[in-house]
Amino acid sequence: METNRLLSSLSYFSIFFAGFIFPIIVYFLSDQPETKRHAKSAFLSHLVPLIAMPLVVAGVFFDIGLLSAGNGIPVFMFIAIGFSLLISLIVVIWNVYKGIKVLL
Repeated sequence: METNRLLSSLSYFSIFFAGFIFPIIVYFLSDQPETKRHAKSAFLSHLVPLIAMPLVVAGVFFDIGLLSAGNGIPVFMFIAIGFSLLISLIVVIWNVYKGIKVLL
C-alpha cells in the first residue's frame, strides 16, 4: 500500500486515537500535495464538533437560571447535548467514510 494513501487515511481515522493532532503533524511533515489536502480536510472535520460546544454551555447556563427560579426542566440543556452528540456522530461517520474511500 502506498504510504501517502495510508497517511491520508490515518488522518481521517485519527478521530479515534489522536484527534486533530495527527492531521496537523501529517500536514506539516508531508511533502505530497494530495496528502496535505486530506490532512487539512481531516483536521477541519475534527474541529466541527467544537462548534456545538458554545450551544451546550449556553444551554447549561440558561437552564441553571430557569432552575434557580424554581420552575422548569432543563429541556434546553438536553436538546443542546443531543444536538452536540448528533453532530459528533455525523463527523465520526464522515471520517470513517472518507478514510475508507482514500484507502480504496
